Amino acid sequence: MPAFDAIGIAGTSMSANRRWIDATADNLANINTVTNADGDAFQARYLEVAPAAGNQGVQVTSVQYGDAEGQLSYEPDHPEANEEGYVRRPDIDMGVEMGNLIMAQRSYSLAAQVVDKAKTVYQAGIEIGRN
Repeated sequence: MPAFDAIGIAGTSMSANRRWIDATADNLANINTVTNADGDAFQARYLEVAPAAGNQGVQVTSVQYGDAEGQLSYEPDHPEANEEGYVRRPDIDMGVEMGNLIMAQRSYSLAAQVVDKAKTVYQAGIEIGRN
């Protein structure tokens, strides 16, 4: 592994985790989005990640979307309710999304620590070369 690959590889992890955090935050922000029962519910975003070319980190390969059917909820007083009194809510589990957010934040933090440690090691190597 070449000398400066650690920073690049950790950087790909940070990028993928940032996108995971963004998608999860979007899912959480729209957990209470209501649409008419005849329309589509908000579709949660889920990222697929795979090793990058040459196993030099990771990359987001695709974005998958949740079910547009969502859940029907009987709320006859809601402005979006249809004639029968139903609205459509997204099928998003807050517990799962919060777990995903914690995992993504911790993974991002660990990758940032790798970058910091690699930088320290590289600087120490430069100082050895100067002496």
